[in-house]
Amino acid sequence: MRVEYINPFTEAAYNILSQVLDGEIKRGDLYLKSNCTSVMGVAAIVGLAGDVEGRVLFDMSPDTALKIASAMNQEQLTVLDELVRATITELANLITAQAVTKLHDLGFRFDLTPPALFTGEKMEISNNNMEALIVPMDLPQGRIEINVAIRDRAN
Repeated sequence: MRVEYINPFTEAAYNILSQVLDGEIKRGDLYLKSNCTSVMGVAAIVGLAGDVEGRVLFDMSPDTALKIASAMNQEQLTVLDELVRATITELANLITAQAVTKLHDLGFRFDLTPPALFTGEKMEISNNNMEALIVPMDLPQGRIEINVAIRDRAN
């Protein structure tokens, strides 16, 4: 996986999270996963197609999702309802849009799928024989992991 694909997502996540949440955002150490990835309970997935293929997954616990949605909506939310799901989906949309804009500026061309949100226990996401780079972000609301699995499209 090329680093040119990763940096825009890392930068966009930091920028957007800093704008919509109060408190310090810390990026943890990056690490690779080559097989299935366990999901923490709430995962927004955006697919990529064009010059590249793959997906970006925004992964967090239900508690973190509730705290992030509460902060973004400026109200205390206690149930993983439609408002929370829509807020987390929009957060994924904001981060991905900013990253894709940076990648387009670098000459990469591809399309996105709308974010899909999955919730549940003991979920795993297959990396489809692609390495996934995990970018952990520690927030006052908890941890979110940006899981990026992108490769050049085979012609």
